[in-house]
Amino acid sequence: MSEMVDRDLEHLRLLKFAYYVLAGMSGVGTLFAALWIAMMAAMFTMIPAGSKAPPPFVGFIFVGLGILMIALGVGGTLLTFYTGRNLAQHRHHMFCVVVAALTCLSVPWGTAVGVCTIIVLNRPGVKALFETGPPSLPLTRF
Repeated sequence: MSEMVDRDLEHLRLLKFAYYVLAGMSGVGTLFAALWIAMMAAMFTMIPAGSKAPPPFVGFIFVGLGILMIALGVGGTLLTFYTGRNLAQHRHHMFCVVVAALTCLSVPWGTAVGVCTIIVLNRPGVKALFETGPPSLPLTRF
């Protein structure tokens, strides 16, 4: 029985690491939305005055799309990071399952991590770990 618990703990540790890596990749990807905003702002402010330029609201639409991409990227990054933390602390089982399902939409790495997470979280031993609460930390003296 002890090797089953050790296997479950090891799989949760690996999934935690995978979610932290996914959060980092998502955060870096969000920086491209900031680059998008900078490029669109530069493009629409450098149009000469007498040329056939698009109406000003077109520039606002592109900048608004960039802001929306940043908001979604930051939100996804925070959810992914928080899920990794919850997996490490054995907390919020249903939240982890829901985020794992949403992570499956991020092809290809998110799909692999999300499916593995759903499989691991549906094991009876892992459910028992989440019901008992977070693991206790060893006491240290300074």
